[in-house]
Amino acid sequence: MPSSSDAPSESNAFLAAHVRLLRSSLRRLTGGELCDPAMDDADAARAVFLAPFAVVSHDTAADPVFNYGNRAALDLFEMNWEAFTTLRSRHSAEAPDRAERERLLAEVVSRGFIENYAGVRVSRSGRRFRIEKATVWNLADDDGTPRGQAALFSEWRLL
Repeated sequence: MPSSSDAPSESNAFLAAHVRLLRSSLRRLTGGELCDPAMDDADAARAVFLAPFAVVSHDTAADPVFNYGNRAALDLFEMNWEAFTTLRSRHSAEAPDRAERERLLAEVVSRGFIENYAGVRVSRSGRRFRIEKATVWNLADDDGTPRGQAALFSEWRLL
């Protein structure tokens, strides 16, 4: 899994192994793709990192911490890689919205994924934005070992 010092770059193939996990889990659960399925891991990881849509993931800790955010997500949350990958994912929502977020994540655990999720999130500066039509899915290795959860969304509006 990526660490807070592993910002995606050419030197680490844009975290190709983690993006492979994101892609394979999404494909297995939903049939969806983050990028052209014919791309090799390194090209796919670069494409996902630089994509115009947001992709985030968090680990399996009891209080999960983000372990990936592509450029669009980092910009939206107004954070650099180190700040984002040390953030407890529950802190991406304001306190009143955290119970709904927890309910959503529990549903993802039981169903494998959900589509068309919408919710309010908050950036580092306190700017609020509403994500729309998000897909949230469980991450698991090919052998089924849980590795966290991820979200993909291309629609958001500032509040």
